[in-house]
Amino acid sequence: MKVLVTGGSGFLGINLIRFLREKGVDEVRVLDIADFEYPEKDEPWLKFVKGDVRDVAAVEKTTEGCDIVVHCAAALPLYSEEDIRTTEIDGCRNVLAAARKFNLDRMIQISSTAVYGVPKKHPIYETDPLVGVGPYGHAKIEAENICREAIKEGYCVSIIRPKSFIGPERLGVFALFYDWACTGHGFPMIGSGANRYQLMDVDDLDHAIWNAMTYPKDVVATEFNIGAKEFTTMKEDYQAVLDRAGYGKKIRGMPVKPLIFILRVLEKLHLSPLYPWVYETASTDSFVSIEKAEKLLGFKPQYSNKQALVRNYEWYIAHLDEFKGKSGVSHRVPWKQGLLACAKWFF
Repeated sequence: MKVLVTGGSGFLGINLIRFLREKGVDEVRVLDIADFEYPEKDEPWLKFVKGDVRDVAAVEKTTEGCDIVVHCAAALPLYSEEDIRTTEIDGCRNVLAAARKFNLDRMIQISSTAVYGVPKKHPIYETDPLVGVGPYGHAKIEAENICREAIKEGYCVSIIRPKSFIGPERLGVFALFYDWACTGHGFPMIGSGANRYQLMDVDDLDHAIWNAMTYPKDVVATEFNIGAKEFTTMKEDYQAVLDRAGYGKKIRGMPVKPLIFILRVLEKLHLSPLYPWVYETASTDSFVSIEKAEKLLGFKPQYSNKQALVRNYEWYIAHLDEFKGKSGVSHRVPWKQGLLACAKWFF
């Protein structure tokens, strides 16, 4: 089997690449706009091409001769609206067109539960309305629509909608929390923390993707919600990390409206890394039904929210020296805390 992973330099990408190799995949190709900076870069079974999914020639070059493509490449919400739209929509269209042109067996589209917006009822099912939230959520919906047209025409595309996933190599917004935890600080939570907010471990997501790659095409050519099966409240789940840090600190609930107002102002002034999808939903329930994936995709998540958070934190501590001083807008590096770094001294 030869598999192309777009966005393979990212957090999901590298975890998936290592997982595929463990499964015995003969060759993994990577197409990414960012450099591939992992030890596997020199392995003969890995073929890296630096390129953009918006570039048809680059996409076709890496797709030809493959069997399956897993389309992970995405412009995250901290990117410009134009980059988000073109990467999500044009990129998906290009990858899908190349997969069909070169007769690849199937395509796995990594979407997001951001396509559901901020629903008022839970759990969320695959059949619930797609309303999106922000440019990222709306672009993901349009990318899914492109995939659904291909499915109607008889081509196999699995649309995976994962909850926020964490694990080895994951930094981004979670690095902010882990930094506060490992330096002996408590952590503020928008609201009481009594809401239930489902996460998942990247290893469980890798297993779901693998099953979408290997199960019968007439079974997997549809949409799947993917998330942890076991999760409690946000306050309880995140407290597990502070307990693991060992300083006796606590998660502290904060008034919702004043805190969101402050975060909106800081975002507009570019003094905070948090975007609306993070702070507008942090005080509400957010969890999906995984029944469809359990039934059709054989999905059996092994990690609870607490286990996934602590596993990610332990990786963070073990590799802290490797990313000190680094920052950016991807999940591969910590996000700049801005004025939020000053706030931690109150906790």
